[in-house]
Amino acid sequence: MRVSAKVDYAVRALAELAAAGAGPMKGEAIAAAQGIPLRFTENILADLRRAGVVASQRGADGGYWLKAPAETITVADVIRYVEGPLADVRGEPPEEVAYAGAAGALQDVWIATRATLRSVLEVVTIADIAGGHLPKVVTRLAGDPDARSRR
Repeated sequence: MRVSAKVDYAVRALAELAAAGAGPMKGEAIAAAQGIPLRFTENILADLRRAGVVASQRGADGGYWLKAPAETITVADVIRYVEGPLADVRGEPPEEVAYAGAAGALQDVWIATRATLRSVLEVVTIADIAGGHLPKVVTRLAGDPDARSRR
């Protein structure tokens, strides 16, 4: 799986908002805290606002805040908000792609890949990340020496 800068930045921005609590946080502060370019931060926050996850207010006392509790926003949700489905094949859901001949079993590989992604990305919330307390399945998988191999 390739994690785009947009997804990485969106998760990091939401983690900053979760850590900040209920009050508004300026886009500049989010960008500075995470080392994300300001323009990119503002664009991502606009996407998240359109998705209904973030609210915003202009002005001196304005900024951004989470519209939904951080405990209810999963990493899978964030990926879907900013990029679309977790896994697709040439823009189609894996269950809608058919293969012939020797590649016939490939559809099941893509479906299983999506299921595996979901098993991690749908259990990790923004609150988990902001609080530094990841689900046991994630810490177990991340602790496996083979997981850190670049192969």
